[in-house]
Amino acid sequence: MPLFLQRLLRMRPAAADASFSPASPETARHWHPAWVVVLISVWLATACNVPLWREVAQLPGQGSLRGWGFALAFALIVAAGNAALLSLLAWRWTLKPAAAVLVVMAAFGAYFMLAYGIAIDASMLVNVLQTDVREAGDLLNWRMAATVGALALPPLLWLYRRPVQRLGALRHVAHNGLLLAGSVVVIVVSLLLVFQDFASTMRNHTRLRYLINPLNSVYALGNIATKPLRMDTSKLLPLGRDAQLGASYAGQALPPLLVLVLGETGRSGNFGLNGYERDTTPLLSARKDLANARNAWSCGTSTASSVPCMFSHLGRTGYEGRSANYESLIDVLHHAGLAVLWLDNQSGCKGVCDRVGETITGKLDDPALCPTPGECLDRIMLKDLDARIAALPAEQRQRGTVVVMHQMGSHGPAYSKRSAAEHKKFLPECTSNALQECDRQQVVNAYDNSIVETDAFLDGVLQWLSTQEGKAQTAMIYVADHGESLGENNLYLHGLPYSVAPDVQKHVPWITWLSSGMQTRAGTPTDCLQRDLAERRITHDHYFHSVLGLMDVKTSAYNAELDLFGACRNKG
Repeated sequence: MPLFLQRLLRMRPAAADASFSPASPETARHWHPAWVVVLISVWLATACNVPLWREVAQLPGQGSLRGWGFALAFALIVAAGNAALLSLLAWRWTLKPAAAVLVVMAAFGAYFMLAYGIAIDASMLVNVLQTDVREAGDLLNWRMAATVGALALPPLLWLYRRPVQRLGALRHVAHNGLLLAGSVVVIVVSLLLVFQDFASTMRNHTRLRYLINPLNSVYALGNIATKPLRMDTSKLLPLGRDAQLGASYAGQALPPLLVLVLGETGRSGNFGLNGYERDTTPLLSARKDLANARNAWSCGTSTASSVPCMFSHLGRTGYEGRSANYESLIDVLHHAGLAVLWLDNQSGCKGVCDRVGETITGKLDDPALCPTPGECLDRIMLKDLDARIAALPAEQRQRGTVVVMHQMGSHGPAYSKRSAAEHKKFLPECTSNALQECDRQQVVNAYDNSIVETDAFLDGVLQWLSTQEGKAQTAMIYVADHGESLGENNLYLHGLPYSVAPDVQKHVPWITWLSSGMQTRAGTPTDCLQRDLAERRITHDHYFHSVLGLMDVKTSAYNAELDLFGACRNKG
């Protein structure tokens, strides 16, 4: 440790104010701010970073002397990073509150990383900020309380009971500056000692950088806070204002009716339709008129990132690098003069449908479909659907209608709540929201039962569409927003940074059904789609343009190369 930092920390607790005598007992009980910063930083770097050190311990060569040296240097870097951050906040009225906030933040971060194997970045914090009361309730359990209490209460009580020495303004600036400089020196020296190993580890094990607690959360919050500096969020740019209906609408006998089912947390590999060893989709598998895409990939790993992205014209890369927000697919359909209805059985449309409005079905009262207050099975969206469509403007309905159904689907961790008793095909299932308490097979059972429920819901949508065929030319597209981890490599849930997320969080189901009338109208036979889409790699980038292509909406925002139906259009 640098000499000047040693001298700083060896200083006896003494008040700078004249009212305190250096030799008085009262003064001796007051701690120098630098000691508070150092001790809190060490606690954060050790006790609150168990998930990080657990991952480090699994790195190749960690049993060797070199491995221990790397781990020690890494720990010093983390502790010094915390100290550098706190040195900027170590003022008379801010030190204790700032330290307390970091401790609580780190305690919660450590729990979720330990319990679910998650990593923390900006998108994960956006998920947290957008979590509603119902979703938050699914995460509460005694393990959370015990873990957060064990990590947060000792340092919080210590902070509360330790009076901190008051320094004069100039001394405070000088001491904080020395503390910051000393922390930077520790980081630089430690980094230089293990630079080769550190650089290689950070390059080959990217996930580690998202586990450095609570600096990961602080960085993510800074990323969110500075977003307006990188992107103009004050306005919404228009999109598809030139949208017009194509030739198929001229003199049409029946208008088109398209149902877009926006799935939630659907793992492609757990759909029996996709070759899963369990028959989780018996109703859909029995049908011969579905075009099933087995090689579909999401735009993100969370609802907050995937939903706005898949309804965007930009694609994943363009959406992540955008300099402003644009109107969505829903807006373009509305600009074209079509009737649009958004039904939401989850936590909202994430801004996608704001100009059209949404109906929240999770708040409906139905004893059979809503066994938990404020939470309904997805089949609730089929209730009174005819009346909801009839309430849309008649002039728009005469042209055509698009209905979006946003599922609760397989949203975790309370998978057991996502299926009715008659669809609990795989038992025993995990009924706890603390998934680590359950045997992994029980977790998989509960999740698979939610897929059985989705199978019944989608079959219900198709049955309802069959009743509309005398009134409209009908179609359905089902796509999940992202996948899910079910304990593989001790990972649960979703939301990992896209670059390090496992495939199960990105590989999603994509199912298309076209009635005979819609096949004729769109010039797109199902048998061609079945051949073309079965193994073809597709992504959410195709979604915006494929919906416009199917609905024959002409606009400069449309890209024919990303229209999945284009290859089969007008081919028998």
